[in-house]
Amino acid sequence: MNYKLLIQYDGTDFHGWQVQENARSIQGELERVIGTLEDAPVKVVGSGRTDAGVHAEGQVANVKLNRPFTPEKLRNAINGNLWRDIRIMKVEKAPDDFHARFSAKGKTYVYRIVNAPVMSPFWRRFAHHESRPLDIARMEAASRFLLGEHDWTAFSSANSDSENKIRNITDCGFESLWDNRANANIIEFHIKANGFLRYMVRSIVGTLLEVGRGEKDSDTIQTAIISGDKGLAGKTAPAQGLTLKEVEYQ
Repeated sequence: MNYKLLIQYDGTDFHGWQVQENARSIQGELERVIGTLEDAPVKVVGSGRTDAGVHAEGQVANVKLNRPFTPEKLRNAINGNLWRDIRIMKVEKAPDDFHARFSAKGKTYVYRIVNAPVMSPFWRRFAHHESRPLDIARMEAASRFLLGEHDWTAFSSANSDSENKIRNITDCGFESLWDNRANANIIEFHIKANGFLRYMVRSIVGTLLEVGRGEKDSDTIQTAIISGDKGLAGKTAPAQGLTLKEVEYQ
């Protein structure tokens, strides 16, 4: 039976999604626990890799098991053996041909920024602290140039596994919300595409932060996209601000 898992995790103490030797990973934890339930090695396939320190509110994975479980019992059994920074929110039976990565049609990420002189300790694991004033209108205007299908070489890691650097961004934009716990505005940057390259969102956010501080302008973003010049992109934003919000399927 093929099972579809909806997963949330605090990525702070993980070395990303992918199994690594001598390092804690989301995939590794899930395969360890589910393998114990199956009493055999299992392969948990994620919709994509999240890097060290990146969180997920809507990560999706699938796993094929021989032992029969109801979705609810499988969810409860996995959660009962996981550490508290990962949770399976939902389990569904899926068609045999469902593949969490290859069946995905789009993904949405959110990057959160606390824009205030002091960073609340309640947000330090889940948002980036920017103490300098940001011009959100400039950042919003610059983000419009990201829309559409482009080659994202300038905004990706040189070690990206994908040879094809073309991705289609279908929606992006900023929202500024007052947060009582932070006693500050939290700026949320949402971006949706048919896929993302390694470090792509964080590189884009780092560039837009420089636009917001008046250090870059929209023309720089356009030139970077066209030329593929990584030197024109801003400093990659820290991992803790980034969360995988949603994965879309047909």
